Formats: sequence, C-alpha cells, structure tokens
Amino acid sequence: MRQLDIHPTDLPEDCARLRADVRAFLREELDAGRFQPTPDAWLTGWDPGFSRALAERGWLGLSVPVEYGGGGATALQRYVVIEELLAAGAPIAAHWFSDRQIAPALLAHGTEEQKHRYLPAIARGDCFFALGMSEPDAGSDLAAVRTRAERTPDGWRVTGRKIWTSGAHHAHALLLLARTAPVGDGPRHAGMSQFLCDLPAGGVKINPIRLISGAHHFNEVVFDSLELSADALLGVEGHGWAQVTAELAYERSGPERILSTFPLLAALARNRDGLPVGETERAVLGELTARVWSLRQLSLGVAGALSRGERPDSAAALVKDLGTTFEQDVVEAVLRLVEPGSLVAHSELRRMLVHAALQSPGFTLRGGTNEILRGVVARALGMR
Repeated sequence: MRQLDIHPTDLPEDCARLRADVRAFLREELDAGRFQPTPDAWLTGWDPGFSRALAERGWLGLSVPVEYGGGGATALQRYVVIEELLAAGAPIAAHWFSDRQIAPALLAHGTEEQKHRYLPAIARGDCFFALGMSEPDAGSDLAAVRTRAERTPDGWRVTGRKIWTSGAHHAHALLLLARTAPVGDGPRHAGMSQFLCDLPAGGVKINPIRLISGAHHFNEVVFDSLELSADALLGVEGHGWAQVTAELAYERSGPERILSTFPLLAALARNRDGLPVGETERAVLGELTARVWSLRQLSLGVAGALSRGERPDSAAALVKDLGTTFEQDVVEAVLRLVEPGSLVAHSELRRMLVHAALQSPGFTLRGGTNEILRGVVARALGMR
C-alpha cells in the first residue's frame, strides 16, 4: 500500500477559513434550535431543509466542477465541511449519498446528459439518491448480486431485490448495481453494470425495514420488470464491478467512518450531567481522543490521495475497518462508565447514548463487513 502523505496540520489556509465559516453556521443553527446533535446523523438524520440550507451556502456538490453546478473546490475543502457537520451531529442524511458517492460516479462515468441532469440538482439539494447494492443472501459479497438487467428494444428490464437500502422511501433516484450477463467460468464479478433509476417508478416497490426501536431508514427495494431507458446505463456495460469498487473508496474512507459517535464522545467530555471524573474516566477519554486523532490522519491521507486522482482502495478499507471498530468502542466505553438509568431523563448524554447504542451494531456491517475489508487489505499486501 502506498504511503499517504498528508497531515491534518498541512491543510491549506483556505480550508481553515472554510472551517470557521461552517462552525459559525452550525452555531447559528444550534442556537436557533433547528437541530439537536445526534450520533450517526449522516444515516438517520433526514432533513431536506437543512440540506438545502447547506446548498444555499455552496456546501453541497462543493468539489463538483462549476460547469455542472458545483463549487469547483478541492476534495480537501469538501472534507473540512463534512468533518465539521459530522462532529456536530448535524442532520445530513438526505443529501449524503448523492454528495459523497453519486457525484464522483457521475463525474467519472456519466454522459454529458447525465451530468447536466443530475449534478446541478444534487448541488441545489433537489436530488437525493439511494444506493442499490446489497441483496438478500449476498451480505457484503457484491459479486453475489443476482438482480438482473436484460436488454429490451427500448432499453433494459430489471428484476430482483435490494436490501438495507437507506433512504429509498424518500429518495428521488437510485444508483443500481445489476447483472447484465450470466455468471460464466470467469470471475464472479464480471458482467455487472450500473444504472440510474428515477423514483418513484412503475415496477419498483419499496418496503420498510424497521429497527427494534421502530425507526425507519432501511428498506427492501423490489424490482418487478422495471423498464429503464437505454440512457439509464451509467458508464460501460459490464464494467459495473470496477466502477463500484472505485466508488467504495469514497464510501469507506470518509470521516463518517470515524465520527459517527463523536457527538457522544464530545457529550461525555462536556459532562453536563456532573458525572464523577476520576483517573479511570480521564484515561478512557484520553485513549479515545488519541485514537480518533490518529484515525483522522489516516482518513485525511485517503482524501488527499483521492484529490490527486489516485485509487487508494486498500487504504480506504483499512480506514473503515479501524474507524468503525473505534465507533463501536466509543459506545461500549461510555456504557462502562455511565449507567443510562442514572442519567436525567432528558439529558444530552442519555439521549445520545441510547441512540448510539441502537445504531452501533451496524457500524462494522454497512459499507462492507470488517472481514471483507481485511481481505481487501490482505490481497493488497500480498501483491507487493
């Protein structure tokens, strides 16, 4: 794996100014009571109004070129914005997949018509995407995808199912991975393609998957002879695997794989509940703070590589493995230090701890299980 040569203190001066602007905006929003800091809000905090407020300031599609309606900024400038939003526990789920993953995919593989259709809408906060990847019985093994897209005289007909599709019941469109050729004697991941599917659509049924808490952000998406036009294909037919694995570097290495539970850690440090603070508590806070700082350096290194046009797939897998383990460790550490029942019913720490504890089992599953990620890293090391 190539060494990633960027350090948090090396960020350009324009990033520092941008960070100050984002912090000032977030302070205004918090003071006005427009959101409550919440762990894992990039997945569960669906607030289109907040997303559009960011868009008005040019903070959606920030690194999308100006000719496609974006801000033309660097990947590191975008990193600074999302890092501040995540640290604040802001409700950014509505635009998250569109801004993080769909925009780079369109820029890399989209036709000019596709770019001009979707990218300006993403930057305005008018187009929210869901990701149609995982399937029943396939787990994190995307090579086991069975959803089929078959050619028709007018385009494609899609049949199959996707599962754990976050935000599909709200989304305006979905990026779909489907098999366009049968599995042969070659690699299992051959013969896959990606498609852009507008929602709602005939032939698409979205069924809720509710958590034990009753919350609903996951879905099953069923495709029953969905008709797509020929221009719905993203990129090259049969190249879906290469395209989607390139996108996973954005999905796996971002600060959301480190900072999902940072609002909880910050609430523990603020200690507004007046909890006893002794040697044990200080040691736990010190260890977790040191870990998040180190992980941030790794994540920034991947962001720097992406900004240079590189493909740091194995480094991104490593960041997600270490980062999501850390996020779970934050929840477990707070549970060891704090008895939730002893906290004031409506305290900030109790609210965050309950929410984070319910979300934490999924941290090391979504975006690829840790076992899959370690395989990615092991294969990269074996190639040297």
